[in-house]
Amino acid sequence: MEMLDKIGSWWSSTHLQEQIKDVDAAGLFTNPWFIVPFGSMICYMLYKQSWRDLIIVAIFVGVWWVTGTSYMNTLLVGDIVQIEKILPVVFGGAIVLGFVIYLLFGRSD
Repeated sequence: MEMLDKIGSWWSSTHLQEQIKDVDAAGLFTNPWFIVPFGSMICYMLYKQSWRDLIIVAIFVGVWWVTGTSYMNTLLVGDIVQIEKILPVVFGGAIVLGFVIYLLFGRSD
């Protein structure tokens, strides 16, 4: 338990949750220091025809976009979880996770 407490205190000391929440998506995708390597990675994956990796990157970007929508902001009202709104998110996440697991382990190239 002591190790878990140390990891938990380290995680909270990084303030990673706040940093992720405060990301400026429009600024990020117009910043050449991000978009040039990201675009290069996408072009390289297209050149190598790495469709599985492209799909996983697209899923990651899509999930990141969905987490910033107004629907996600209404999942919690005060400190109460809105169960009728969170169930579609849970089932959608399970479907996406199952698809990613299928892409990584279920298929052979």
